[in-house]
Amino acid sequence: MTQFVLSRLGQSLMVIAAALLLVFVVGAIIGDPVDLMLPVEASQAVRDDLRQSLGFDQPLPIQFVDFLVRISQGFGESIWQSAPALELVMQRLPYTLYLAGIALLIAVPASLALGAWAAIKPKSISDRAITVFSLGGVSVVDFWLGLMLILIFSIHLGWLPTGGYGGGSLAYVILPAITLAYRSIGRLAQFTRSALLDEYAKPYVATLRAKGMSERRIFLHTMRNAAIPVVTLSGDELASLINGAIVVEAVFAWPGIGSLLLQAINQRDLFLIEAAVVVMTVIIIVINFLVDLTYTYIDPKVQP
Repeated sequence: MTQFVLSRLGQSLMVIAAALLLVFVVGAIIGDPVDLMLPVEASQAVRDDLRQSLGFDQPLPIQFVDFLVRISQGFGESIWQSAPALELVMQRLPYTLYLAGIALLIAVPASLALGAWAAIKPKSISDRAITVFSLGGVSVVDFWLGLMLILIFSIHLGWLPTGGYGGGSLAYVILPAITLAYRSIGRLAQFTRSALLDEYAKPYVATLRAKGMSERRIFLHTMRNAAIPVVTLSGDELASLINGAIVVEAVFAWPGIGSLLLQAINQRDLFLIEAAVVVMTVIIIVINFLVDLTYTYIDPKVQP
């Protein structure tokens, strides 16, 4: 087990290093960072001064070293808010994790229930209805769904607020969490249905039925065997929820990393953009690392 953990940890660190290199390379490829950070009307003298002060006039290898030094020092100071960029991102992180966590708590039980019901009653009316619902989840655009939910439940019915954080009140998180969770519900429900149907088609299920085992116990056996691919996709969905929060946070004025990233882009704050992107990347890598560790507890046969 220790070897397995160390192996996965080493792979995760390598991915983080590759992600840092990619962030730097993309920043260098898309153009002069000074042009991105200053308005179009800025004079050439102002551009030259900023380029020199930030070290962007140096060769790329030196700029990469400066980039790593800046990361070790908290990504430097945000030009927009005159505060450490990493500190600003970490202040917003709990809000994004809270939203993604609530969305996952909605998505996983709902999708497991829908997928299991569809697998137990294949080709039935309920199976077809769940399939249509699931396809809607993977097809509907997040921002459109969010706007429709606001229009119906906030404006017309007046049941829920249109946006904001509201001190963490459940009323404020329901609509953004449902918007964020719907795509995951669609994907997980279809995946759960498929995994369970594959298990039900295996010979051991017929053997268990021939021995007189109840359908409830058979279902528990098949669900356990189908759990590994479902857990894998659930981990991927949590990572997708964090990525998808960028759009949802903008629609609902949610004060998370996603809305901060969009504001940083509008303000041409390169250091804050780098901090937000790297922090979200590291979170996704950590999630995948934890999902890998979960395998060994679900199925002892899974070895490094």
